[in-house]
Amino acid sequence: MINQTWLTTFCNLIDVGHFTKTADKLYMTQSGVSQHIRKLESELEVQLLIRSGKSFTLTSAGRDLYESGKVLLKSMKELEARVKDDSETSGKLRISSPGSIGLKLYPELLKLQCDYPDLTIDYQFAPNDNIQELVKAQKIDVGLVTHKNLDPKLSYRSIAQEELVLVVPKFVKIKHWNDLKKLKFISHPDAAHHANLLLSENFDEFTSVEQFQSGGFSNQIGLILEPVALGIGFTVLPSFAVQAFRNNSDLHVNKLKNTVFESIYIVSHCDAVKPKRVAFTEEVIVKTLLD
Repeated sequence: MINQTWLTTFCNLIDVGHFTKTADKLYMTQSGVSQHIRKLESELEVQLLIRSGKSFTLTSAGRDLYESGKVLLKSMKELEARVKDDSETSGKLRISSPGSIGLKLYPELLKLQCDYPDLTIDYQFAPNDNIQELVKAQKIDVGLVTHKNLDPKLSYRSIAQEELVLVVPKFVKIKHWNDLKKLKFISHPDAAHHANLLLSENFDEFTSVEQFQSGGFSNQIGLILEPVALGIGFTVLPSFAVQAFRNNSDLHVNKLKNTVFESIYIVSHCDAVKPKRVAFTEEVIVKTLLD
């Protein structure tokens, strides 16, 4: 590997064109500059300069090294500046959340990118367990989940709540258990969990979603409500997903006696040091979810 210090001396020598002036520029002695050039030639096993008295000319190898070395040194300088620049509003952010939360957040984060063009956001929807694994492996910067696990490497900060709602076709009204039993159940990856939380608090007869006839399944958060809007059946979802649905007027959110909420947490790796852009964006997320 080319020694960066020697390469810097070499490129400065070519730019300045004089050993003594290069030494002055780099706060070195003239013999120190000469020593760096000799070490570089020895390392590369090629002659870089043809010396003639106090002047010199470049060999073909020297010219190639100078041209490529200037690009490399500039790139290294820019990389160092980027690493040291801990700005709130520049750099890349990797964020993951369950779909419903993402439907609420992502439009606001796009506005944030428009306000700060140097900020880049990669957003993926994922189940809670996957998000926690990504945080543990430090493959994402911000993870949002709706339940905690006991992994000692992870810490959780409760930031908001999201209501779980019973969603039925537009003209359907559910007052009693038998009204609900007449409908087919539209399933999704978290359907059983959400139904257990909400329906068990409101219907003594409820034991599991297996009590309902199946009306289909979708794992795409934007499509789960399509069969409900068409009158095929009902489902239970977090409220953000219902608010974001494009055919919202074809749905009816059936109010129940007992309201149920899921807590939303920011999950972090206990050993991770958060850059300023992560802390800044987390506060934007909190404000968005509380609005």
